[in-house]
Amino acid sequence: MTEHETRRNTGHDTPRDAAQDAGRGTHDETRQDDGAQVSTGKEKAGASEAAIPELVIISGMSGAGRSTAAKCLEDLGWFVVDNLPPALIPTMVELGARSQGNVARIAVVVDVRGRRFFDNLRESLADLDTRGVTRRIVFLESSEEALVRRFESVRRPHPLQGDGRIVDGIAAERELLRELRGDADLVIDTSSLNVHELRAKMDAQFAGDEEPELRATVMSFGFKYGLPVDADLVVDMRFLPNPHWVPELRPFTGRNEEVAAYVFNQPGAKEFLDRYAELLRLIAAGYRREGKRYVTIAVGCTGGKHRSVAMSEKLAARLAAEGVETVVVHRDMGRE
Repeated sequence: MTEHETRRNTGHDTPRDAAQDAGRGTHDETRQDDGAQVSTGKEKAGASEAAIPELVIISGMSGAGRSTAAKCLEDLGWFVVDNLPPALIPTMVELGARSQGNVARIAVVVDVRGRRFFDNLRESLADLDTRGVTRRIVFLESSEEALVRRFESVRRPHPLQGDGRIVDGIAAERELLRELRGDADLVIDTSSLNVHELRAKMDAQFAGDEEPELRATVMSFGFKYGLPVDADLVVDMRFLPNPHWVPELRPFTGRNEEVAAYVFNQPGAKEFLDRYAELLRLIAAGYRREGKRYVTIAVGCTGGKHRSVAMSEKLAARLAAEGVETVVVHRDMGRE
C-alpha cells in the first residue's frame, strides 16, 4: 500500500542514532567531532558547554511507573534510553554532545537488575559532575501493597525475588535503592496514582511553561479499501458530490487546485471545515489534559482520491496554524 505523506509545522530534528558510535572514546580527553566539542572537565574555561545535553536519570521501584515516566519525557521531546547500564551514561551524554544540538535532552532509565548497580552509578554520577553536566534524578516510589497488587495483576515475578515471594523481592530492591532515593531530586509516590495522574506530575516538572505538545496525523482514505485500524476519529466526506463524475477532474486528486475548488464550492463543505476545526480545537485541549499526545484523524470518501484528500489538506493546515505538529498521509491516493 502506497502512502503519500507530508509533514507540517514540525520544528523538530530527528536525533541521530547514537548507538552506532557507542564505545568510541574515553572520558579523560577532549574530543572534537563535526564541530561539536565534548567537555570532559579538563579543557580551559571558555570551551563550549552549550552542546552538553541536559540529563534526567529515572529510577525507582519496579512496578512504580518508570516506563510511564520515561514515555512522558519521550513525548515531551527527550531522547530516552531504557535499561541503560549506568557505566554507559557518560558515553551517552558524550554522544549527545556530538550531535550538534540534535540531542539536547537525554533521559536514562536505570534499575537494579545489574548487580554492580550502585558502584557503577556512583562512578558515572561522579564523572558527570566533573563535566558540569546538568542532571536530575527522578525516583518512582510506591507502597508494598500497591506493588504486590501490580505484580500479581500482570502475573510476573519481581526481578529480585528469586525463589522467594514478591514481597521478598520488593524488600531487597527497596534496600538497594535506599541511598539513591536519598539523593533524588524528585520523588514521586505512585501508590494512589493512575497513569494519567503520573503523566500530569511529570508534565508539571518537565514541560515548562509550554502546554504539552500534541501531534496529529490527518489521513485521507477510501471507504472501499476499509477503515484505518489506527484511527482515533473518523469523518465521512461522502455527503459532498464526487469529482470522480466530472470528466475533466477525474484524473486529478484532491491536491489539485481545480479539484479542491470544486469540493469547497459545494454546499456545506466550508461550513463543515470551520465547525470540525472548532471541534478538533476542543478535543485537542481535552487530549492534552488527559495526557494523550498523539491523535490520528481519518477523513474518508469513496476512493480516497478527491474529497477526502482535499479536506485532509485543509484540516491539516488549520491544525498546523494552531501550533499542532501535523503529518498528512494520503493512504489510498494512487491505488486506482
